[in-house]
Amino acid sequence: MPAVTDEQPSSPPPQTSTRDLTDLQARLEAWLTKTLAADAAPTVSGLATPGTSGMSSETVLFEAAWTSGDGVRTEELVARLAPDAANVPVFPTYDLDLQFNVMRVVGELGAAPVPPVFWSETDPSVVGTPFIVMGRVDGVVPPDVLPYNFGDNWLFDAAPDDQQRLEDTSIATLVSLHAIDKVAERFDFMPYPSGSALRAHVTATWDYYQWVAQDTPSPLIEQCFEWLEKHWPASEGPTVLSWGDARIGNMLFRDFEPVAVLDWEMCGFGPPEIDLAWFIFLHRFFEDLTTKYGMPGMPDFLQRDRVAATYERLSGYTPRDLDFFTMYAALRQGVVMSRVQRRAIHFGEAEVPADIDDLILHRSTLEAMLAGSYWT
Repeated sequence: MPAVTDEQPSSPPPQTSTRDLTDLQARLEAWLTKTLAADAAPTVSGLATPGTSGMSSETVLFEAAWTSGDGVRTEELVARLAPDAANVPVFPTYDLDLQFNVMRVVGELGAAPVPPVFWSETDPSVVGTPFIVMGRVDGVVPPDVLPYNFGDNWLFDAAPDDQQRLEDTSIATLVSLHAIDKVAERFDFMPYPSGSALRAHVTATWDYYQWVAQDTPSPLIEQCFEWLEKHWPASEGPTVLSWGDARIGNMLFRDFEPVAVLDWEMCGFGPPEIDLAWFIFLHRFFEDLTTKYGMPGMPDFLQRDRVAATYERLSGYTPRDLDFFTMYAALRQGVVMSRVQRRAIHFGEAEVPADIDDLILHRSTLEAMLAGSYWT
């Protein structure tokens, strides 16, 4: 999830955790002592939290060393921890074991570059929440704080040809993920929809919205759900593995090509357009912020028609009903941002607005989409 707030571009990133890293280091070391062989004598050091990207589950970087049959083994690792309920998490549940297994299968199939997966710990008593441990991949990520299109970062400053290579290879990664066959069989640890995958996906989003809204419903978001019902696609297309949070901010790059696909907490099944529209809209979401602040942005990057054409050229599949799926992407982001802003209020970083729909940073975008004027 992009960690963006409605503050000026110089504002600090929002708080995402209150975890004590010294305590976590001791807990991880004790856990590894029990997990590895009796004579492994593991040590954990160098704990740090990255500060440039999303705010869903917690990410901790660390180094571990232990004795193995070949001598001392040292690994640079990443732990993803389900957030503490006291920190007002973005989602109601975090099935990190499911994410672990999705990355495992995707990696085994070679469908996309993913980090090597080491361990999945489902017992919350170890560090306070379930967690997974992956290998660290050397690469750079387009930042969310501040967003890459705000300027002064490696992607914004790159040559147009390099930006285009990043765009094309990222789309190719989506195509490869969507090309995985026998998804119900290969990912049998995930609930597969018995009927319409799109209907199941939208219903899950409605349930998520109900959890976020609780006793303060959003008239705007509910209008968007009504719009979806009136414009439902006549044909939903194939059901594929949906990455869910498909955006360049969830990829690591080297030489402007993806070397790791990250953040699988929104994965599921659905038509390819769910990922494709999210991929397109999340950039447009950032572009709308640059317009708000009077910044140049990157208007020639990740343009909707070009992204769809590239996807079709690489996959042989023609994306359909992109107005519908882009509205759905914007609606989903609206629910997420409403929750994110409620977190900011909880941490004293924002105030409760007079109009609940002002929690949605791209309120004007959703209103323009409802009016049919956004893409004109």
